[in-house]
Amino acid sequence: MTITDNTFADLETPRGPMRTHLFIPQGSGKFPGVIFYSEIFQVTGPIHRMAAALAGQGYIVAVPEVYHEFEAPGTVLAYDQAGSDRGNALKTTKEIASYDDDTAAVAKFLLGHELCNGQLASYGVCLGGHLAVRAGFHPDIKAVAAFYPTDIHSSTLGAGKCDDTFQRLSENAATYLLVWGRQDPHVPEEGRLKIYQRLNEVKADFEWHEFNAAHAFLRDEGPRYNPALARVSMELLLRFLSEKLGC
Repeated sequence: MTITDNTFADLETPRGPMRTHLFIPQGSGKFPGVIFYSEIFQVTGPIHRMAAALAGQGYIVAVPEVYHEFEAPGTVLAYDQAGSDRGNALKTTKEIASYDDDTAAVAKFLLGHELCNGQLASYGVCLGGHLAVRAGFHPDIKAVAAFYPTDIHSSTLGAGKCDDTFQRLSENAATYLLVWGRQDPHVPEEGRLKIYQRLNEVKADFEWHEFNAAHAFLRDEGPRYNPALARVSMELLLRFLSEKLGC
């Protein structure tokens, strides 16, 4: 279906307003809501296109600017060394509590949206994959789709590089879809195995997919993009959300 995009809401958080980009289906009835967390570069062209593609399948997609307390609204970091350095610095400057407060703000917004049917999921890539997993700690998030989520195995997200996501996996009642690239240096084999074993240990409800792909294989800019796997991944995501949100 067609969508409305290029709209946003500035949501209140304990650390100031957070610009949240909205992608809304045009059609009758109500739709599930998805919080889509970006890479360290915020809402780039590839993130915009991924959000629009998902919204076109009948989901209200909200993409928060993850570094809103550090960068001006609308800031996009470039896919270059300077952008990478800035994004990586901010991900370990921002407090873990702030990431969680952001999730609560977006969830509250979606649940109050006139077109949302009350069913919520989280979805993310790279840094955003980790944030999608943390969003699963929120009681209103029923399903979590995380693509090559970073820093979970090492517990190094946030100020002090000492997040508790790995340990808190036992608390998560949401269902997971986890997708990885086997040639991803950010989450090596031992890191993936550590997460897999933890999910089994806590008897999590999850499905797991690994592909021969590099980090950021969904990003449709640059040499790591794998369009064939991007198509497969979209089908996995749509089937997963349909099953878990009942839509």
